[in-house]
Amino acid sequence: MMMFMSLVVTRSSSGYGGTVSALLDGIVRRELTVFARIDHGAGAREAGLELGDEEVVLFGNPQAGTLLMQDDRTVGIELPLRMLVWRDGDEVLIGYRDPRELAREYGVGAHEATLEQMAGLLAQLAAEAAAAAVD
Repeated sequence: MMMFMSLVVTRSSSGYGGTVSALLDGIVRRELTVFARIDHGAGAREAGLELGDEEVVLFGNPQAGTLLMQDDRTVGIELPLRMLVWRDGDEVLIGYRDPRELAREYGVGAHEATLEQMAGLLAQLAAEAAAAAVD
C-alpha cells in the first residue's frame, strides 16, 4: 500500500475485471449499498477518446454518512465512499481517499470512531480486491 496524491493506492494481483468483481462482491457481502458505478473508460470510448480501463464505485451505509452530514452538510461532497480501480500499463490499481482526512477538512471531528471504521473498511475492501484470484 502507498499514498499517492492523498490517495491510498493498492496494487492488485488480479486482472482488471477480477479486481472490480472482487470489490463489488466485498461491498455486497457487507450489505452496503452500491449507489453508482462510473465507467470512465467506457465514457471516453463513447466520446471517441482513448482511456484505459477505469471505474469509480460509489457505495456506503446511509446511517454512517448521514451522521457526518448532520454535523457538516458540506461533507456530502465527499460521500458516499468511493473507490477507483484503474489499469496503469500492466498493473491494476485500487485507490481511495482516507476518510480520516475529512476530520481536518470538515466539522466532523466528533465522528472520529466512524471515520476510523470507514478507513478500516476501505483498507479491507482494497486488500480483498487486490488479492482476488487472477483472471
